[in-house]
Amino acid sequence: MFYRPADGHPLPHNPFNAIVTPRPIGWISTQDADGTPNLAPYSFFNGVAYVPPQVMFASTEAKDDQDNTKDSVANIRETGVFCVNIVESAARDAMNTSSAAYPKGTDEFAKAGITAERCETIDCPRVGGAPASLECKVTQIVKIEGVSNYVVFGEVTGVHMRDDTIVNGRFDITTFQPLSRLGYRDYTVIKDLFQLSRPDD
Repeated sequence: MFYRPADGHPLPHNPFNAIVTPRPIGWISTQDADGTPNLAPYSFFNGVAYVPPQVMFASTEAKDDQDNTKDSVANIRETGVFCVNIVESAARDAMNTSSAAYPKGTDEFAKAGITAERCETIDCPRVGGAPASLECKVTQIVKIEGVSNYVVFGEVTGVHMRDDTIVNGRFDITTFQPLSRLGYRDYTVIKDLFQLSRPDD
């Protein structure tokens, strides 16, 4: 089948998210100018550069109590910093709890039973005990097509890795099994790895 997104699709549910999978989940922690913490998962998330290390996430919805966006973007506009926390399989329920559209000023760390720890290079909370956390200073917030679509880019200024994730000198994702987003309400857990070498290696 073929369809033009501008014309809609003939299926009961939008297939776009199911096509672009699996997607890593960036569990984005921020705080507002008054110091109230916020925590929310974003599956439009990825690394975008090695040197300097940079990441991005996209926010595609808005809340009535924010300026055409969600708390994460609003807080980053105020403070210029955010932290990306990697979601392990064991944290799936806490991650899901933090995804609700709570009123502005709600502490999702508390709602989800997550311990907040302070970052080292930025004034921002991070998820205590996460397999890894990336402290970021925002470089750009780009408005893209769509009413509430914003892409946030940040330079990584500090990296936390839980000690048990480092095996034989490598960050080993099998020690915690990262959670990934699929289409609809589906998720998957990464357990199995294989290697491929480039032809010119």
